[in-house]
Amino acid sequence: MDIKKVLKIIIPLILGGFLVWYSLTIVSPAELVKYFKSANYWWIFLGLLCGILSHLSRAYRWKFLLEPLGYKPKFINATLAVLVAYLMNIFLPRAGEVTRAAVMTNYENIPFEKGFGTIVAERIADLAMMLIVVGITLCIQFDFIWELLTKDFNPLKTFGTLALLIVFFAAFVWYIKKGKSKFSEKLKGFFLGLKEGVTSIFKMKHKWAFIFHTIFIWVMYVAMFWATIPAVDGLDVPFGGILIGFIAGAFSIAATNGGVGLYPVAVASALALFGIDKVMGNAFGWIMWTAQTAMIIVFGGLSFLILPIYNKNK
Repeated sequence: MDIKKVLKIIIPLILGGFLVWYSLTIVSPAELVKYFKSANYWWIFLGLLCGILSHLSRAYRWKFLLEPLGYKPKFINATLAVLVAYLMNIFLPRAGEVTRAAVMTNYENIPFEKGFGTIVAERIADLAMMLIVVGITLCIQFDFIWELLTKDFNPLKTFGTLALLIVFFAAFVWYIKKGKSKFSEKLKGFFLGLKEGVTSIFKMKHKWAFIFHTIFIWVMYVAMFWATIPAVDGLDVPFGGILIGFIAGAFSIAATNGGVGLYPVAVASALALFGIDKVMGNAFGWIMWTAQTAMIIVFGGLSFLILPIYNKNK
């Protein structure tokens, strides 16, 4: 077995296990149970509804990428494939994308490489949206972020760090443009593909529908986070804090299997910048992560069962 593949599976699990332990040193299991018992589940269900709408929109958006290739999959199959993909990503990082393409190959006769290619294009669009959310957050919270950065301001240290970053960035760009190694060629191909993928969205037949669904998906992601906050009694977070907490949570999901262990820690650390008690922030992070994960497990598991039944002729 390839040692790199094994490490890609084991390291996130070990990291996740350590972070679960670390989080539970901040908020004890008994205290966490109290927060779960006192939570207002109507707000949690409202947040989950936003999550479900984002998944449905993602499945519908997919057809705009498949249609130019000559494929018109059933919306139900596309939705079930998306839900199965989310489930697989919890247990095996990045396995969801492969599984999603394989499901459509099996039930919609879409060649695996073509289906997988459209999923990569989707990810590029989502990456662009993530960068837009980060940009909006920087604009809204500029004064707050600037205050954090300039606290205990040391001109020599700050400008020295800035100069190093500029030099590093210039060297990185030069390396990509002039480098002849396999690694530099891969980096060059990645960034060219990123640019091509983003610009290709504006050339597709239903580009505005695709862009609308992309924006809607990410609005629902933020709304899911926002709607769950009132579930924890006494938790009051400004809009800027909601965006920063959302971004921290989103990056944590990419770093470990579905954000296990890291999500509550990352969200609590982000909310702590706004004076939110770390115990309450961790409790909210656990409630948010548990709700999302439970939804994925339930709907993803049901999708596994429904797919062969709905497509019994295949």
